[in-house]
Amino acid sequence: MENVKGAFAESLFRNNKKIRRDRAEVIIDDAKLIYRREVEDLEMQITRTKRDRDNMLDLSPTTTESLVMPSNFNAKEFVQKDIELGMKIRNYEIMRDIATARYKVLFGE
Repeated sequence: MENVKGAFAESLFRNNKKIRRDRAEVIIDDAKLIYRREVEDLEMQITRTKRDRDNMLDLSPTTTESLVMPSNFNAKEFVQKDIELGMKIRNYEIMRDIATARYKVLFGE
């Protein structure tokens, strides 16, 4: 049997330690990738929500020389939406910070 070579034979002849290590590496790589993507998705959500909040300040919807008519501006809705977006940003930042810290603990980076 010593003349049996190739990846298939090597895979069959692996010892338990090698099998466990190979499986562990796959699990770690998958978890690490998904965790990193989650942190990146949170960063993107923060950026988009900040952009939405900034866009609320554009009160000249048709041209750069016009403004929304005061009778068409609902200050209460504006304030509520601004606060709501601020809360979303804060929550995303907290989630991002928690995820980033945990990523560093789990994956040593």
